[in-house]
Amino acid sequence: MSSKFGKVAVMFGGTSAEREVSLKSGAAVLKALQAQGIDAHAFDPKDQPLSALEAQAFDRVFIVLHGRGGEDGTMQGALQLHDMPYTGSGVLGSALAMDKIRCKFLFSAHGLPTAPFRVAQKGDDIDYAAMLAQLNGKVMVKPANEGSSIGMSAASTAAELEQALALAFEYDDAVLVEQWINGREFTVSMLDGQALPVIEMRTPRAFYDYEAKYQSNSTEYLCPAPISAEQTASLQQSAMAAFKAVGASGWGRVDAMLDSDGQFRLLEVNTVPGMTEKSLVPMAARAAGYSFEQLVAKILEQAL
Repeated sequence: MSSKFGKVAVMFGGTSAEREVSLKSGAAVLKALQAQGIDAHAFDPKDQPLSALEAQAFDRVFIVLHGRGGEDGTMQGALQLHDMPYTGSGVLGSALAMDKIRCKFLFSAHGLPTAPFRVAQKGDDIDYAAMLAQLNGKVMVKPANEGSSIGMSAASTAAELEQALALAFEYDDAVLVEQWINGREFTVSMLDGQALPVIEMRTPRAFYDYEAKYQSNSTEYLCPAPISAEQTASLQQSAMAAFKAVGASGWGRVDAMLDSDGQFRLLEVNTVPGMTEKSLVPMAARAAGYSFEQLVAKILEQAL
C-alpha cells in the first residue's frame, strides 16, 4: 500500500492563530503514516516556500493546517497551481466553510436548521441594545474566519456585546453575532461521503471553548452520543446536507447543538479539523471501526 502514495508532504504548522494545534495534529498524522511504511515527511509552510515541494520531489500533500492560510482555500489554490494533489476539500469548499457568515447564509438558503443571527462589520455604527433584543437577549459572538473558538465570547448586556465585538474585531473585520443556544453540543464527522457516529461534548465551562477543547480534563466525550436512533439519523442527515451545501468534500466535521425545544441547530463546518489521537474525528472513526492509522490512510487516499 505504502508505495502507491509516493513521497508525501504532511503539511502542518503554518502561521495562523491555530498553529499550536496544527503542530500537534500534524505530528500525530506524520507518525501514523510513517508507521505504515509510507514515505511521509514534515513540511511547515512557515519555514519553507511551496516551490520546495517540487524541488524535494513530493507526489502529494496531506493538509493538516488549521485556520487561515491552510483551511481557507488559499493553500488549496496554491497547490492546484503547483499541480500537486492534496487531501480534503477544494478551494471553494474550504473558503466557504472557513467563513462562518457565508456558512450561515448557505444553511438558511438550503432550509437547514440554524440559530438566528446578525452580521457586524468593523466600523459599523452598532446599536448594541437593539441587536441583543433582536436575538433574544443573549448572543455568541464569533470572528467570521477563525477556528478553535479563538476570539469567541458570549454577551447578554449591551456593554458585554460591545466588549465581545471589540475582541472579535481583533481577529476579523466581519463578525457573526448568533442567538445563544441553551442546549447540548454535538459533532458529526464526515469521511468519504459517510457520516460517522455522532459525538456529544459536555463541559462544565460556559461553552465548548478553546480551553475545553485543548486544555481541560473536565470535558466529557460521549460516542456514540446518547440520543435516539431517530435523532442520530436526523442530525447525520442535516450535517451531511450542510457539508455538501458549502461544497466541502473528502473529510471534515460539522458541529451542531440541540436546543431546549429539541431542535438541532447547525453551527459550522470544519474542513481540516483536529487530528491528534484524542481529537473528535479520530474518536468517531474509532467508533466506526477505524484505527487512527487506517483513518489517516483513508484520508490520504483522497489525494491519489
